Amino acid sequence: MKQIVNSNDDNASNTQKIKFLYSYGGKILPRRTDGVLRYVGGHTRVLSVDRSITFADLMVRFLELCGSSMTLKCKLPTEDLDVLVNVTFDEELVTIIEEYNRFSSSTNKDLKIVALLFPMISLKTISPPPSPVSSLDFSSVILRSPDFRRVQGKTVAKPVTK
Repeated sequence: MKQIVNSNDDNASNTQKIKFLYSYGGKILPRRTDGVLRYVGGHTRVLSVDRSITFADLMVRFLELCGSSMTLKCKLPTEDLDVLVNVTFDEELVTIIEEYNRFSSSTNKDLKIVALLFPMISLKTISPPPSPVSSLDFSSVILRSPDFRRVQGKTVAKPVTK
């Protein structure tokens, strides 16, 4: 890596930046020939950000670029796609950036952080499995309770009296 002497130089501002090679909208699938995992389909782009970016600000940038909330998983520079690090807060993001910096220094290459973005799973779309308790009829228990009474065929709570 070359030493930057002049802080007004365009390259000086580049040393404060880090690039993410990010992909979204695709899937991780094994390659047919050798079974090595690869990312298929979707979109792949490059995002350059300040090295000091917070996790929240990074996720806002990804939201603006991808159009929806995503979860962030990063590939370690020495690993394949079978080892992805789930990044969920600032310290994990700093650790990933430091790992890429360490590897870049040892190889004298300016590496991009490989990031995969996956849609967040909405809790609304996940329905719990049917419960045996949900199929039980509690109406007779409620009717016998002193706090409920039957009015015109409907079970209602008795008014609270002081």
